[in-house]
Amino acid sequence: MANTLIAAATTLALAATALTPAAAQQPASVKNVVLVHGGFVDGSGWQGVHNILKKDGYNVTIVQNPTTSLADDVAVTRRAIAEQDGPVILVGHSYGGVVVSEAGADEKVKAVVYIAAFAPDKGESVSSLIANPPAGAPVPPILPPVDGFLFLDKDRFAASFAADVNADVASFMADSQVPWGVEALTGAVTDPAWKSKPSYYLVATEDRMIPPAAQRMMAGRAGSIVTETAGSHAVYVSKPEAVAALIEQAATSK
Repeated sequence: MANTLIAAATTLALAATALTPAAAQQPASVKNVVLVHGGFVDGSGWQGVHNILKKDGYNVTIVQNPTTSLADDVAVTRRAIAEQDGPVILVGHSYGGVVVSEAGADEKVKAVVYIAAFAPDKGESVSSLIANPPAGAPVPPILPPVDGFLFLDKDRFAASFAADVNADVASFMADSQVPWGVEALTGAVTDPAWKSKPSYYLVATEDRMIPPAAQRMMAGRAGSIVTETAGSHAVYVSKPEAVAALIEQAATSK
């Protein structure tokens, strides 16, 4: 009799397992990741993060936004999102955080990840967010605009933007700067994605472009899941493992 009861219980347990939805048996996982770069640089800085994510089985798309205006950059990012075959984790670095805040309202976007990035509220722009820096915060070496575009002082680029990046790489980044349009700087967000989507934020604690205190403020009001990493503004270049880990956390969270 006991053996019969044990066998019956085992059969019921196996049947229950078979009927359990797959989503309940394993963490939800988003396989598409879209990476958006910030001002003064292009998408090549994401190479280290890209390589880790690809190795871990993710489909990775790197947006080469022109950084001419917020509207143009959002349009390019939305096209990249539309090309994906399923849900998306949308990631932005620096000014790229403004772009993903606007483009992230897309229904395919399941979470937004900010990497040492601006996370503006409705009506805010990079220009408004940097208007009143914290007392004693370093001032980014942005040169006066020329024909509506901005550059960083090459001689001060490494110290301000990429202090923990290999010296040769930092020098190349300084020499290969992408002009950042003033219209991108002043472009304001209309419907920030973090108000309706889960968000994650990596604070670079040695950032000399966006003060860490400002990063923590933006992450806090967005209700983001926050991690902190000792790194420069170019933390996505110098610490790709930490950046990829936060992206994968966003992708596997229910």
